[in-house]
Amino acid sequence: MTRIAVLPEGSVSHEAVDYLLGDQSCELVHYQQITEVFRSTDSGNTDYSVIPIENTIDGSVSLHMDWLVHEVDIAMQAEWIYPSIQNLIGHRKEFLDQAGQLDLSKITKVMSHPVALPQCQQFIREHMPHAELESTGSTAEAVKIVKRSPGKGWAAIGTRLGAATHDLDILAEGVTDHHNNFTRFVLIGHHPIELQRKPKGYRTSVLVTLPEDFPGALHQVLSAFAWRRLNLSRIESRPTKRQLGSYYFYIEVMESLESVLLTAAFAEIEALKCQVRILGSYPSYAYDKTLNSCDEAGKSGGVLND
Repeated sequence: MTRIAVLPEGSVSHEAVDYLLGDQSCELVHYQQITEVFRSTDSGNTDYSVIPIENTIDGSVSLHMDWLVHEVDIAMQAEWIYPSIQNLIGHRKEFLDQAGQLDLSKITKVMSHPVALPQCQQFIREHMPHAELESTGSTAEAVKIVKRSPGKGWAAIGTRLGAATHDLDILAEGVTDHHNNFTRFVLIGHHPIELQRKPKGYRTSVLVTLPEDFPGALHQVLSAFAWRRLNLSRIESRPTKRQLGSYYFYIEVMESLESVLLTAAFAEIEALKCQVRILGSYPSYAYDKTLNSCDEAGKSGGVLND
């Protein structure tokens, strides 16, 4: 059976891969840290790893991109987007007032992943401005800590799946400040994966390193795509880690590597003495809310008093 490495049970990554796979049978292997997720497939312990690489609010996940470039040599085999719907989770009975209504001002500490906490600042300031904020390795870890710490007035920001996994209450749904918050994931592995659903298209990710820095160098590279009318969906500069001021360019093209135009563009770029490294050419899957059993909550940041 196919084995897939993913962050802890109940994390956004867990929800996301469940959505991607649907009824397809695979064994999920959970790890606490993203570095362990990378190493699992790199060592051959698992066939694939689930890696979040981009977010609507925060943009590129630089640490994960650097690992894909510098630490492992594993190709991207699929990509998909998934909504990051965060909820306030805890022991409901700890936060009831004398009338039996939920009083979030009783919360003394809010725990979550360091990316999730800033995405919920508006809700936190409005409902529990005096609560201490503490970062954890994942949203799932935060929920687990709260589960093991009853009576302390602690709450976690995490997923609906995380609350269900640890038998905790959702105190408020959809507490992120921006409700169009999606995360883009890639499935990395040494071999292509066959999925049951139909992709919306294909994308190719590539690194381009210039031979030297000179006026118009990047323009020459981009021209190879432009005159062939190849659509670039993303371009980002990242340090090569060799010396200060030395960068490579991460480029995404909305085209399969099977395209004659794309391979010709790469050949032209290499003729400019640029280094070209292909990170993957893979199917891209759109998000379909009707296929997601976890996307049932309201997204108004409402406190649940019913």
